[in-house]
Amino acid sequence: MEIRVESLLDGARQATGVVAIIDVFRAFTTAAVALANGASRIVMVSEVKEALALRDRGYGQVCMGEVDGRAPAGFDLGNSPFEASRIDFTGKTIIQRTSAGTQGMTAAGLAERRYGASLVTAKATAQAMLRGNPTRITLVAMGKNALDRTDEDEICALHLRNLLEGRPGDRAAVQGMILAGGEVARFHDPLRPHLHPEDVEIALDVDRYDFAIGISVEDDRPVGRLERPG
Repeated sequence: MEIRVESLLDGARQATGVVAIIDVFRAFTTAAVALANGASRIVMVSEVKEALALRDRGYGQVCMGEVDGRAPAGFDLGNSPFEASRIDFTGKTIIQRTSAGTQGMTAAGLAERRYGASLVTAKATAQAMLRGNPTRITLVAMGKNALDRTDEDEICALHLRNLLEGRPGDRAAVQGMILAGGEVARFHDPLRPHLHPEDVEIALDVDRYDFAIGISVEDDRPVGRLERPG
């Protein structure tokens, strides 16, 4: 089995085999929280207008996501796992648009199978990706706006690689490296009230959930659902 680690939007476009699109701060952490809180599926799109149009057509009930970190006008919810954790999404379809995670997911058209990955679903994602004994796995760290690499996504990719290769990983080391990096401070900036310190706490809760975010393609769009390995 070949495991490749790639980054950013070009990495997503070129990813082949079984592919994990990684967004720790915050898209696929928030998506995991929403699924854990009862959402039936998450339709992932690249444009705000598409998300709003799909909701208007009754394709989903909740528009969730961000542009420049903030919920766009007309969206029901931003990209905060902390805010999502306080909502009951039972039976609802969510339409998600973010600046990194969903951009990578919609771009990964060469993948045989796709997963939305973050630390909160790391172990389950690794187990799900190994199903069927794939010959190639590609891990794509999406970074900031899918253009600049960030510690949390790159480290999550390395952690997933350890798990895929049968090593246990080091939860404390992963958390410590990310907390020492450059992306955490903004969650404590009083001028950015849409960013919560609790977002970091949830995002770094390694293996918080026992499921992966498995992706199917429906109406030419990636759709995430709760997938338990095994």
